[in-house]
Amino acid sequence: MIPRHLIIGVAAMLAVALGMSLYAWRMRGRATQMEPPAEYAHPVAAPVQGPTEQVTLYVAYDDPGMLRAQSASIPLPAGRQERAQELLRELLGLYMDKASSHPLGPGSEVRDVYLVDPGLAVIDLNDAFADGHRSGVLVEELTVASLVQTLATGIPGINRVKILVGGKERETLAGHADLSCLYDISAVAQMVGELQK
Repeated sequence: MIPRHLIIGVAAMLAVALGMSLYAWRMRGRATQMEPPAEYAHPVAAPVQGPTEQVTLYVAYDDPGMLRAQSASIPLPAGRQERAQELLRELLGLYMDKASSHPLGPGSEVRDVYLVDPGLAVIDLNDAFADGHRSGVLVEELTVASLVQTLATGIPGINRVKILVGGKERETLAGHADLSCLYDISAVAQMVGELQK
């Protein structure tokens, strides 16, 4: 015959094991439902290797509805394509700041910049950039003009820019700014001149 205290001990251990299994299963379900914080939403870029250079960024200001040239000192690599990516990443870094004059949606980033001869640059933005962008004619035009003018000023020889979202063509940024066309640098420069007054 099995002693009574042994039966009670085994039953108690089984109850504890069952209870802990249920608790672990429930916590696992909660962990899969939780979203990571916004700061973990996008990958961390490797540090840029290269000398620090003075560059001009064209920063959008929503309140007065204008662009302003702003100097920045950033490390830039030697290659043209890598330089283009770093210029635009620096610009988006300004917009991702909490006190930004032109806030963008969380997780917005430049996926890549392709320099295609002769004089064509293709900016590939991630889906979060367009999906989280505020809708409005002026807000969207400021974003496009800011990206295009910053790239054209920082990388000589570019005369046209195409903007993709998630590696694909998209009709508009957030319902207004036309992304199906190629942006002519001289036309954008003229618009930037008007937005700076």
